[in-house]
Amino acid sequence: MDWVSDETMLFRPAAEENAAEKTIRRACEAMEEKGYNPINQLVGYLLSGDPAYITSHNDARSMIRKIERDELLEEFVRSYLANMKKEAGK
Repeated sequence: MDWVSDETMLFRPAAEENAAEKTIRRACEAMEEKGYNPINQLVGYLLSGDPAYITSHNDARSMIRKIERDELLEEFVRSYLANMKKEAGK
């Protein structure tokens, strides 16, 4: 049975030490070291779910797979919005 509501749902992620941010940084460093464009690789991974987009160099692939893709997206949005606030405050 499909459940549909006209009301906005509030998403409250579990409080964490921001493992997603640390993992993204380490994975990006590993991809850059191997000559990959981290943005392209992360987009490929997030869209497809295929971990082959992430290099196994420095254990980046296994680290990134420990974080759910929705948590990674949440971190990207959080970071983007924080940067937008900083830019607006200039």
